[in-house]
Amino acid sequence: MSELFKVEAVGSEKYTLGEGPYYDPRFKRLSWVDIVGRKLLFLKDGKKETVELPQQVGAAIPLSDSDGFALAMEDGIYLYKDGKIDLFLNLKDVFKDYWRSNDAKADAKGRLWFGASVGDDHEPEGNLYLYNNGKLDIKVPDTKISNGMAWSADKKKFFFSDSLKYAVFVYDYDEESGSISNGKVLFNVEDGIPDGLTIDSEDNLWVAFWGGSRIEKRSGETGELLISIPIPAKQVTSCCFGDDDMRTLYITTAATGLEGEFDGCLFKMRTDVKGVTPDYCLV
Repeated sequence: MSELFKVEAVGSEKYTLGEGPYYDPRFKRLSWVDIVGRKLLFLKDGKKETVELPQQVGAAIPLSDSDGFALAMEDGIYLYKDGKIDLFLNLKDVFKDYWRSNDAKADAKGRLWFGASVGDDHEPEGNLYLYNNGKLDIKVPDTKISNGMAWSADKKKFFFSDSLKYAVFVYDYDEESGSISNGKVLFNVEDGIPDGLTIDSEDNLWVAFWGGSRIEKRSGETGELLISIPIPAKQVTSCCFGDDDMRTLYITTAATGLEGEFDGCLFKMRTDVKGVTPDYCLV
């Protein structure tokens, strides 16, 4: 039996809202968060560590100059270094009290992209932000749940899923300035909600589907569905490539309101393509 696309759970622990997997080849370390559980987790040399956090955390982005993380939390961006958590960017005057940080990524220049998740009873009034050298800019306005982000190999395209617009979008991207333009729908979604995503070395997207029990591989050029891979959990939240050859896809899920055997578990599967070496946050 082929090992390709054979999905297996990594341990039996379940996470209320697992998100934001990130493989750091510098330390051979997989990290992810449990948003609602207020946890930063990482797996290294077969050992798992858990860091309890004071707030919900949307994402943890490894730092360029250490083994620490930039944490996108409820009211700000915090830095986790040497076992200490310190406020780096205060968002109390930026976020409304029913917003919190959601998914985040660093680009190749080390700039931090992060978005807001807006409370269920409110209109899509959040934003996707770019933080760079002390300046905070709005890149995509009027979002409901800012989610997956990726850049093409030539750094001319930016991909973004605004979950409750039920679509993944593509923009023209200028790497030097960080500007995006000419946004359009790459593909629409009818079954489930597009959540986190990653990109492979062939510029194809791997997209997690909340409520859809699957990962889809999609053409980054046309949006065409290339492969649909069932995941034995309903709320699939995000994915990243990892391991020494960057061919293992790690997948996070959520157990929110569910009691299935694997709902909320972390999964992995071997693929037939290499992922892209990740970028680190320079703050």
